[in-house]
Amino acid sequence: MSLSSWPVLIAVTLLTVAGMEVFAWWAHRFIMHEWGWGWHRSHHEEREGLFEKNDLYAVVFAGFSILLFLLGHVFAIPLITAFATGITIYGFLYFVVHDGLVHQRWPFRHIPHRGYAKRLVQAHRLHHAVQGREHGVSFGFLYAPPIEKLQRELKASGVIARERDLARGREAARAGQ
Repeated sequence: MSLSSWPVLIAVTLLTVAGMEVFAWWAHRFIMHEWGWGWHRSHHEEREGLFEKNDLYAVVFAGFSILLFLLGHVFAIPLITAFATGITIYGFLYFVVHDGLVHQRWPFRHIPHRGYAKRLVQAHRLHHAVQGREHGVSFGFLYAPPIEKLQRELKASGVIARERDLARGREAARAGQ
């Protein structure tokens, strides 16, 4: 079977989609919550308008995918096009699940009440429960660890108590105004 056969290209595309979740977890944890926090911070704050600075990450990843499509086409290497296709499919899934379902950035709203989608939303809300870039949990976008595990991690780091104390302090400050 050649590397440009349909079964191989489909397998490479699907493996790339799965691999992108691993890469996205790594990039979210070690780029966006570290030296890339300058862009990602906007995603952890109230958004004004349609876009946030964090959306620049999607532009960078789309640019990389476009470059791979061009290279695959110019050099007639279907394997490169399969990688680009996998990255693009992952980007679409990210857009639908993360921006649409989890963050409700679309004009229609749907809040899942059971199953996989509910767990994704809950896990990402726990990710956003932490103020700042440290002590975060659940860095994936299409995979969410069990909610109980994430809650234990937050509790063990002391973040839950600190966040509760901060919320009480903010409420007390508002009441005293």
